[in-house]
Amino acid sequence: MTDIRRKPIRPGSLVKNVIIWLTSAIMLIPLLLIVFTAFKGPDDARGMSFSLPASWHFGNFAEVIDKGNLGAGFLNSLLYSSLGSVLTVLLASMAAYVFSRRRSRGNRFLYMFIVMGLVLPINFVALTKVMQTFELNDTRAGIILLYTAIQLPFIVFLCYGFVGRIPRELDEAAVIDGCGPIRLFFSIIFPLMRPVLITSLVLCFLNMWNEFILPLYFLGSADKWPMTLAVYGFFGRYETQWNLIAADVLLTSLPVVIMYFMAQRYIVGGQTEGAVKG
Repeated sequence: MTDIRRKPIRPGSLVKNVIIWLTSAIMLIPLLLIVFTAFKGPDDARGMSFSLPASWHFGNFAEVIDKGNLGAGFLNSLLYSSLGSVLTVLLASMAAYVFSRRRSRGNRFLYMFIVMGLVLPINFVALTKVMQTFELNDTRAGIILLYTAIQLPFIVFLCYGFVGRIPRELDEAAVIDGCGPIRLFFSIIFPLMRPVLITSLVLCFLNMWNEFILPLYFLGSADKWPMTLAVYGFFGRYETQWNLIAADVLLTSLPVVIMYFMAQRYIVGGQTEGAVKG
């Protein structure tokens, strides 16, 4: 029989685990407060305590959706975040592939120029003028393009490092077999980039869903507001009803959490499938 012995727990490892668990517990405190408050009645929620609701008010969510116009806000956020994320990942992956494979002086300059967007602040005066010139102010297409432009530098940077680890021999073999540039990228390289693409989609979706400043400046019509502005307007009208505010925040955060777990399951499933095939 094989002698299986447990490895002794090192004091340093135990301390690290305790610190991690304590940090996680501290970060969960605001979430638990929001969840408990979202199901309380108006009087019970004023105390903002961690006690369980005296009676569970599931109607808070229906009231928030009705009064806070969250239905339209949800659809707008879903439209902006989904299209913006897909457009960003598609453009960034193609740009990163070209920059990584053709490292000419011009491409290096363009790559550095794009990546500089990570550290340079946004000039809202110039951006407003550009939006006015192209008649993109207060339009859904304009806010999607803004979201894409803001997220593009980081995703290009992320994909650039990943593409650099894909062997060039695959490109050469595909060219010998008669693949053109577009077919080479979408048939060979793009599927191999799945881990970084899924990660980029999650990050883009999260950032775009939580974006507040850009729609505040460039969307004047309330019917085009995303959920972040809908929550802001709702808080201004119902700042004393903490149960409705907590329900509003919970509904706003739920799609991002679902998106995150779906992406994690997809990545883990893909890695398991690859290990089995290997």
